[in-house]
Amino acid sequence: MSDVAATPPEALFNAVYLTIGTIAWVVAALKFRAWHRDPSPGLLVVALTIAAPATAFLAAAPVLYRTIDRVAHRGNLATLVVYLGITGFSAAAVVLARMWTPPKERAGVRVWEVAGAETWRQVRRRLAAFAVLVPVMIVLFFVGGAGSPETPLTFDTTFATRPGIALFLVLYQGLFGFALIDIGRVCEGHAARLPAGPLRWGIRRIALGGLIACGYVLCKLVAIGAAFAEVTGVEWLSTAVGPAFAALGAVLITVGFAGPAVAAWARRRRDYQALRPLWDLAYRADERLALEAPPSAWTERLAFQDLEWRIARRGLEIRDGQLTLRPWVDPAVVAAAAEVAGRAGLDEGDRAALTVAVALRGAAVALRTGTPPRPREDQVPLPGLDTEPAEERTHLVRVARWLYAPLTGEALAVAEGAR
Repeated sequence: MSDVAATPPEALFNAVYLTIGTIAWVVAALKFRAWHRDPSPGLLVVALTIAAPATAFLAAAPVLYRTIDRVAHRGNLATLVVYLGITGFSAAAVVLARMWTPPKERAGVRVWEVAGAETWRQVRRRLAAFAVLVPVMIVLFFVGGAGSPETPLTFDTTFATRPGIALFLVLYQGLFGFALIDIGRVCEGHAARLPAGPLRWGIRRIALGGLIACGYVLCKLVAIGAAFAEVTGVEWLSTAVGPAFAALGAVLITVGFAGPAVAAWARRRRDYQALRPLWDLAYRADERLALEAPPSAWTERLAFQDLEWRIARRGLEIRDGQLTLRPWVDPAVVAAAAEVAGRAGLDEGDRAALTVAVALRGAAVALRTGTPPRPREDQVPLPGLDTEPAEERTHLVRVARWLYAPLTGEALAVAEGAR
């Protein structure tokens, strides 16, 4: 085994493959974490679909490729690790394609739903093909006599002249190509029926990544066929162009899987921070409503985990604060808010949010200045209390954003002038 320092091409492959593999494994870890919190077949398959090729990219980096061979005392064993990793992606991808449910057939925002017996029959048929062919690939690799020389970057064209290895390579590329076409077709079909947004954007990136990665399969098959026929001069398809297609396709697929999740996380964090002014108002109304004192500005900025739980807790405490302030809500303030909202031409959601924001600010002032509370029969019901749970966060975020807006101040001024 050579201990010579990596040549410039190997250094480039180390940089590209290690970067892609590491980033993909970070995304896979987040998906496994999400699956641990909300166990579902769909999330598990997504995590495996990302983790398998991430492992393959790491093992394909020449520095780790040589390390695997050194530890195993067998040359080119890392090639089998790499190709089994990509085959694992192929199996997970075709399963995911079968489990993905068209938008018109699914409930809520889930993009996967095991539909029933027919889905599982399709999954089993496809997995059966992998269950038969993968052991065949492993046997072909070990009996093919590809132990030396060690070839991290040129295995395919070096050993394709051997029939067993050539068949091993063709089976691998066939399974990979089938998976790319299958998931690309399904993703493009779903994206065409989805509304504009992060989910459609992400699914289209997966479809595009699969299409581009097909270039890797074509380049490899041409190079393998040429090597088997002892035609020289096309090795660059296998060592340069093919890996470039694979790397670009992997980046797009990883981004496609990660993009919607990142967008959802960013939206949760934005909503959590947006609710802070409204929570502060509720906390000042009755400090007993909160489980803990207001977090510092730095704590708020560094809130990256458990955002769903943080938002739910903040929302509940805001609702409790709203109920605390209700006896001090002035009907004149509510009427002024409706008047200002009407003049501004606000839609129904913003009209309700502005009304609540104005009412709560007025009630907070009344409570602070010692105004007597209104008896229950004279209390004014505010819009949004009967909001569906799925829409409650959106409503409260709107209220928070209107809380100190110019129109809110204008409505308070109108109410004050009418007294």
